[in-house]
Amino acid sequence: MIGFELLLIAAAFAFAYSIGAHYTGACMGMPYAAGAIRLVPALLIMAPLVVLGAVFASGGVEATVGHGILAVATVAIPVAVAIIVSAFCLTAAYNFVRIPTSTIQILVFSAVGVGLGSGLGIRWTTIETLVAIWASAPFAALALGFLLTRVLDRAGPAAASHGGTALASRAALVLVAIGGGASFAMGANDVANASGAFVMTGLFGLTIAGLIGGVGMALGVLTWGRPLLRTVAFDIVKLDARTAAASQLAQSTVILVSVAFGYFTSMNQALVGAMIGSALSRKGGAIVRDAVRSILLGWAAGPISGASLGFALALLLRQLHLL
Repeated sequence: MIGFELLLIAAAFAFAYSIGAHYTGACMGMPYAAGAIRLVPALLIMAPLVVLGAVFASGGVEATVGHGILAVATVAIPVAVAIIVSAFCLTAAYNFVRIPTSTIQILVFSAVGVGLGSGLGIRWTTIETLVAIWASAPFAALALGFLLTRVLDRAGPAAASHGGTALASRAALVLVAIGGGASFAMGANDVANASGAFVMTGLFGLTIAGLIGGVGMALGVLTWGRPLLRTVAFDIVKLDARTAAASQLAQSTVILVSVAFGYFTSMNQALVGAMIGSALSRKGGAIVRDAVRSILLGWAAGPISGASLGFALALLLRQLHLL
C-alpha cells in the first residue's frame, strides 16, 4: 500500500499544479486585461497568495470534500487515487485545448463516478447542495457585476472632475489588489480539489493537506499559467478598468461567501457571470459569444466526463482486485 500512498501524493500534487495553471485567468485576468499589470508580475503576485488561501482558509471546503461526498468514514487509498487521476486527466485535457472548465465539478463527479463504480454510498444531499450553489453562483455574480459597474460608472465622472489623473494612477493598484484577493480566494476554494483526497484517506490533516496542494498550485501558476491568463483576459469581454474591477470584485465576493459556508464553486463560472453582468450594464458592452459558448460546453462536459471516467477507473481497479 506504500506504493499507492506515493502515487496518491504524486497525483494530487500534479493535479494541484494543473489547477494553479487552470485558474490564472480567473484570478489575475482582469487587472492584466485592463493593463494594470504585466503578465509575469501578475503571476508572481498570485502564487504566494494562492498558498496563503490554501493553508489558512480552506479547512471547511477540504472537510466537505474529504467527508461529505462519499458515505464512508475513511476512503481506501486506491479509491482516492482513482478520483484524483480521473479529475487530473480531464482537467489537463481541458487545459490543453484551452477551455476553462470547472475543475470543481469535474472532481466532485469523478468522486461520484468512482464511488458508484466501487459500490460505495454517495451523500446525495451534499451533491444537491453543491449543484444548487453551482447553478446560482454565476447569476449572483452577474447581478453583482452589473450593480458594481453601475456604481463605479456613476462615481467615475464625479471623481474624475476632482482629479482624474490621480484616480487613474490609483486604478492599477486597486485592480491588482482585487486580483490578489481573488488569488487568495482561489487557494481557499480550489485546493480541496487535490488535497481533499488526503483528508478522505486520513493520510494528512487539513493544514498539511492544504500546504501540499497550495505549493502545487503556486508552481502551476508560475510555470503553466500564461495561456489561460490570456484566454480569460482577452477572449470573453472587452474590458476597461471599471468593468474589470467590478467583475473581479463580484467574483471574489461570491467565492468567499461560498467558502465561508464550507462549499466551493467554480472560479470561472463566477468570473464569466460577473463579466457578462458588467457588460450588460452598458449599452456598448461587448461579449465575445464564441468564447462564452465554448466555456458553456466545457461546463456541460465536465460533470459528465468526470462521472464516466471515474466509474470506468473504479471498474478497472475492481477487475484488477485492487478495490
